[in-house]
Amino acid sequence: MADRDRKTALFEQFARVGKALASGKRLELLDLLAQGERDVASLADAAGLGVTSSSAHLQTLRQANLVTTRREGTRVLYRLAGRDVAELYARLRDVAQSQLPDVEAARVAYLGDEGGQPVTREQLQRLARRRNVTVLDVRPHAEYGAGHIPGAVSIPLDELADRLSELPDDGHIIAYCRGAYCVLAHDAVRLLTARGRTAQRLGDGMLEWRLADLPVTVS
Repeated sequence: MADRDRKTALFEQFARVGKALASGKRLELLDLLAQGERDVASLADAAGLGVTSSSAHLQTLRQANLVTTRREGTRVLYRLAGRDVAELYARLRDVAQSQLPDVEAARVAYLGDEGGQPVTREQLQRLARRRNVTVLDVRPHAEYGAGHIPGAVSIPLDELADRLSELPDDGHIIAYCRGAYCVLAHDAVRLLTARGRTAQRLGDGMLEWRLADLPVTVS
């Protein structure tokens, strides 16, 4: 085999990963799996997919060794193949944000008005030591259980309006969710401020928190 053929074969192997990532829905599945392992039905529901379609996307990711599986009874659970997959996904978003003007327009259209200055991870760590600050995790319960910021209170967004009495009336609330492009914390802050609470959101989320090697509690 000529050197050119060998080089072509090598770059085709690199391209397998690129091809597996070339779908918005597959990226969304990676975003969900960055929160913890899940079965096909749960992923399909969260991503707005049918189970058959979700399974097909997961098989594409698995063929590129971006996700792996394990069996728990009759359930097959999917998870990211490694930390480097989460890092790749995060970097892909960053490059798209910096190089494609359309990304910012799409981000604003999805996440809505910023509604106040978000806090950084460093600021959250300092603020969380204060007695009048509540760190609020608004992701689904399963994601909270798979790993959350130490001391965070779990109230999923779809339960927040009915559970406001569990939060202090006069405290400072910092909400967070999956990552920098997750709408849940934005919606939580809008709901809380509309109800007269002092609230901000973490500027990114659990994905970036993990990648920064900050403490994580699993319950």
